[in-house]
Amino acid sequence: MLDRWTMPMTQAPLSMLARGLAAQRVHPDQVTVVAFLVGLLALPLLALEWYLPALVAILLNRLGDGLDGALARLSGRGSDAGGFLDIGLDFVFYGAVVLGFALADPAANALAAAFLLFAFIGTGTSFLAFAIMATRHGLERPRFQQKAFYYLHGLTEGTETVMAFVVFCLFPDHFPLLALLFAGACLVTTATRLWGGHRTLRAFEDEA
Repeated sequence: MLDRWTMPMTQAPLSMLARGLAAQRVHPDQVTVVAFLVGLLALPLLALEWYLPALVAILLNRLGDGLDGALARLSGRGSDAGGFLDIGLDFVFYGAVVLGFALADPAANALAAAFLLFAFIGTGTSFLAFAIMATRHGLERPRFQQKAFYYLHGLTEGTETVMAFVVFCLFPDHFPLLALLFAGACLVTTATRLWGGHRTLRAFEDEA
C-alpha cells in the first residue's frame, strides 16, 4: 500500500550509492547475494534473542534489496535472471526472519509465527502467480517500472513488511500479538490480490 510513495523517495539516495558501486564494477547480482547473506544473519541473531543486531541485519538486507535494482538500471545490467534471483531470495529472507522469532521463544511465538508464514504463502503466491500471467499477456506496470515483475497492489507490500519486522524487533515480547495482526493484514492482501488479479485478467481476456 505504501510502496507507491516510499519507492520514489528512495530512488535518489539509492542511485547515488549505486554510482559508487558501478565505478567499482560491482555486478547487481553480487549485491543481491551479499544482501541476502547479511539478512540471513537475522535468523541466528533472533534465535539468540539479540534483537537489535538482528534489526541491523534486516535493515542492511532491505538496503541491498533496493540497491541491486538501482545498480542494475544504472549499469544497464538489468535482467530477468537478476529479477528472479532478487524476488526468490526476498521470500526466503522473509521466512527466515519469522523462523528466527519462532526459535527465540518457541512456546510463546511458534503458533503466531506459523500463522504468519501461512499468510506469507498467500501474499507471495498471489503476487508471483499474477506476475506470470501479466507477463504472458504483456500487461504493463505503470507505477513500478523499476520492478522486474508486475507489481499487484495490496494492503501489505514491501514497506509494510519492513515496518512490521522493525516493530517485531523493537517489541519482541509482543511478537505473538503483532505477528497475528500483521498476518491478518496479509490475508486481506491475499484476498484482494486474488480478486483483483482474477478480475483484471478476466477483463483482459474478454477484450482480446
